[in-house]
Amino acid sequence: MRLTSKGRYAVRAMLDLTFNSNGNPVRLQEISTRQAISLHYLEQLFRKLRTGRVVKSVRGPGGGYVLARSMDEITVKDVLECVGENINPAKDISGNPSSGVEVKTQDGVSAKVTTTEFSLTRGFFENLGVLMEEYLSTTTLGDLQRKGRDANTETAPMTASPIETAISNEMSSVIRPNIGEINQ
Repeated sequence: MRLTSKGRYAVRAMLDLTFNSNGNPVRLQEISTRQAISLHYLEQLFRKLRTGRVVKSVRGPGGGYVLARSMDEITVKDVLECVGENINPAKDISGNPSSGVEVKTQDGVSAKVTTTEFSLTRGFFENLGVLMEEYLSTTTLGDLQRKGRDANTETAPMTASPIETAISNEMSSVIRPNIGEINQ
């Protein structure tokens, strides 16, 4: 898995929308200004998010975007999938060597790699994919918003936004403890 800026910006923009909408439409220009993301880029992302039914557009004066569902029903996985991010680190593991070296049998047919090392590696990345998918599909925008609001009330001066506070605190994990703590 390689989370690109597209996925990171989409999640940031959705959090901004969650924090600032209060049930009212939010203009992309406002998100662009607050998050320092190009308006043109946000337009592309929100087109995909609208197609994925994560946001709805509201036209006319006072228009903008609102969440299509409750913030507790929209997961980080939903957002990442809408913008086309690959969240599965084992997606391209099919049994064939990924180095580009072709393994042929005696009759000229391509053979699958069946070494112990390949099997262990494949199993490891498949398990990692399961953990990542679970984490992303159980973390909602509502979870992140509540965590940001809690962090804001505990440590930040009143002038900082919840998102700025969460970033400035440099939390190791916004929602869950470190994976090492879970597996011990």
